[in-house]
Amino acid sequence: MKIIVTGSLGHISKLLTEELVGKGHSVTVVSSKAERQKDIEALGAKAAIGTMADADFLAMSFAGADAVYCMLSTGGSYSDQNLDPMAYASKVANNYKHAIRQSGVKRVVNLSSIGAHTNKGNGLLAFYYDVENILNTLPSDVGIAFMRPVGFYQNLLGFINAIKTQGVIASNYGGDDKKPWVSPIDIAAAVAQEITTPFVGRKVRYVASEEITCNEIASILGAAIGKPDLKWIVIPDEQLLKGMIAAGMNPRVAAGLVEMNASSHTGKLYEDYHRNRPVLGKVKMKDYAKEFARVYNQK
Repeated sequence: MKIIVTGSLGHISKLLTEELVGKGHSVTVVSSKAERQKDIEALGAKAAIGTMADADFLAMSFAGADAVYCMLSTGGSYSDQNLDPMAYASKVANNYKHAIRQSGVKRVVNLSSIGAHTNKGNGLLAFYYDVENILNTLPSDVGIAFMRPVGFYQNLLGFINAIKTQGVIASNYGGDDKKPWVSPIDIAAAVAQEITTPFVGRKVRYVASEEITCNEIASILGAAIGKPDLKWIVIPDEQLLKGMIAAGMNPRVAAGLVEMNASSHTGKLYEDYHRNRPVLGKVKMKDYAKEFARVYNQK
């Protein structure tokens, strides 16, 4: 198959590219950075250098492909005071829509997210709801698999500074809250399966590696970094919001993250996930703890 992978050599896209090339597929990786071309080609893939803001570039890159993997980010640094994740996501999703229609691609795998089932009460994740709705306006003969991974293990790296300075993990969710987490390894494997398996219409697939409480996570990570008494405490929404803004975060983004975390604390974020619970992947928190400890000890 001829497969287009967006996302350059990010956490998921690199793993996905390696797996697809290893299985004999012809892979083209879309990247906005020309300096990545050598690394892409070293994986046995071709490079298409351009930006997701250019719909015609995407259409040209998608031309002749059997399938496309589409992903997008929040669009910039959370400290950018002008960042508007909703507007950015809508623009990129419409560019993908244009490129898919112009190129005639009939199989699409879109990296969506937990929380994409609604645009109410899920904070920053609401833009994934919009993205799915935009792509759903494509003709019915375009098969689309919406992948909805849960919280990435890598997100836990954001707590390193608090652990080092305050000796705790602190957020407006935590303690005995039990939630699902996922490794990019398991996401890439699920995407590879979907993109190489024929399907028609629309489908949604959640991806998770382990369901575990925050207290259990603190214990596992604490043991890995030599802090066996590490605790995960829950703080008020207002306290977290003020701390984020004081640290220089865009207030709109900070409010979105706080609302997202609050929906995790109440469990509302996972209502649709629990109605469609997936088979869990192979990478567990204890496996990831080794990587967490490596990064922790480098900082």
